[in-house]
Amino acid sequence: MIRISQIKMPVSHKKEELPEKAAELLHIGKKEILSWKIVRRSLDARKKPELYLIYVLDVEVQNEEQVLRRGCRNGHKDRTQEKNIVHGKGGVQIRKAEDTAYCFPETKPPSDAALRPVIIGTGPAGLFCGYLLAMHGFRPVLLERGKSVEDRQKDVEYFWKQGILMPDSNVQFGEGGAGTFSDGKLNTLVKDRNGRNREVLRIFVRAGAPEEILYDAKPHIGTDILIHVVRNMREQIIAFGGEVRFESRVTDLVIDKNAICGVIINDKERLEADSVVLAVGHSARDTFRMLYEHDVPMEAKSFAVGLRVEHPREMIDRIQYGMAENRFLQAADYKVTAQAGNRGVYSFCMCPGGYVVNASSEPGRLAVNGMSYSGRSGRNSNSAVIVTVTPEDFGGGHPLSGVDFQRKLEENAFRAGQGNIPVECYGDFKTAVTGKNQAPSEILRKYQDFMPQIKGGWQFSPVHEIMPETLNMAFIEGMEQFGRKLPGFSDSGAWVSGIESRTSSPVRIHRDETGQSAVRGLYPCGEGAGYAGGITSAAMDGMLIAEKIAMRFQNTER
Repeated sequence: MIRISQIKMPVSHKKEELPEKAAELLHIGKKEILSWKIVRRSLDARKKPELYLIYVLDVEVQNEEQVLRRGCRNGHKDRTQEKNIVHGKGGVQIRKAEDTAYCFPETKPPSDAALRPVIIGTGPAGLFCGYLLAMHGFRPVLLERGKSVEDRQKDVEYFWKQGILMPDSNVQFGEGGAGTFSDGKLNTLVKDRNGRNREVLRIFVRAGAPEEILYDAKPHIGTDILIHVVRNMREQIIAFGGEVRFESRVTDLVIDKNAICGVIINDKERLEADSVVLAVGHSARDTFRMLYEHDVPMEAKSFAVGLRVEHPREMIDRIQYGMAENRFLQAADYKVTAQAGNRGVYSFCMCPGGYVVNASSEPGRLAVNGMSYSGRSGRNSNSAVIVTVTPEDFGGGHPLSGVDFQRKLEENAFRAGQGNIPVECYGDFKTAVTGKNQAPSEILRKYQDFMPQIKGGWQFSPVHEIMPETLNMAFIEGMEQFGRKLPGFSDSGAWVSGIESRTSSPVRIHRDETGQSAVRGLYPCGEGAGYAGGITSAAMDGMLIAEKIAMRFQNTER
């Protein structure tokens, strides 16, 4: 297989033009191409409004070595690197394709039913951990405090319409985890040395996700499709011999001689187990408390909090594409970072053509998130603009001090909006914090019908009263820097709402190189345990822990 990189095509091109372009670059006839596939696709908007898609293709050809030698004659060979690369016109690179194939450890699953692994939580970490273990014969039991994704969807939509919160079935809790009601972003900065990232995407596609996620530089699924993908993964786990139990909250652990022996479900049922995976997500605050009371080693960690910022989708498209709309592309995204003193300020979970959503999980406390459907066709685009906080900001001497800090901010948000999502225009927010009036610009003024796009009740409220002054000032500094990069971003008419408090876990549950806590047999995993951030990295960590459990059975001594 030959890999061709840096193939530049106009966004209006047709898919069947790709093998023709590959044949041209390899100096062969199109009929000599036996098969081809897209490895990666990204957008080049440096010369907007002239937009291009940049491809990496893998091509199977007749007489591969001969074709590569011919490429050397027509291009020039890079001898400064270990791998032979042929450079052609326009930055095109040609080489032999090399991929890291994912490989699960070879092992023999236990026949004893008492040794079935128990997985707490069915977010990405728990779901992928359970999927791999089930596929390789371990028959895991997955315990989910919330409901199935189908029933959970009904509860979430009822909450958004009626304001009645189900504490164990909401945007945070239930099958699929918090990422189910988001944009379904699947990009990650985690290095993929073992092929786990690619395997995550392949499993998603087998479960019904669009094939494009295998090669898009910024893959996403969308809430509407992700719901079906999660359900299909559950059904496959069951078909493999696993078990998935809903409304089964783990209320206690059974520990003997510093080793896990089982779990208590709903304060009454005992389930024996000597391998228990903690894939509880970043909002399982009662579980964190239970672990602390069992002296499971953990610590408070840094995270970030902030506000959702909304702009017209058309405005963001104009900035990023150089035009109001491009029929060949979905709504534009962005990623911005800034430094405000010693604090980082950055965009998080950007939702093109999306909604701000009420993501609360505790009565009397309010948190928001962002969500897009697969089409990203909403009239607004939003992202969280968040500010880093460290244990020094919230008195991190206690492992759960970050949880207390989050709760205080969420109580402030609930009070500011009287139970609804509090919304304020950025100009009023800045004036209230700094005492200086924000001069309106002409950029947002033309969008006369620009109003918040929100799932759940909302009202105009003093959002500036939610965070402490130090974080408000850092937020404003970040917004002003972003406005210099993206014209109109810090316009007085932009909408801000909050609080975005569930960006990542406020705790890290310690584990060693075997994946286990100091309590043997207990495997902290995923975002809630402090080892991931986002759907893909959490899924990859779930795969890692599945491998660690499997490796316990490679030797007779456990």
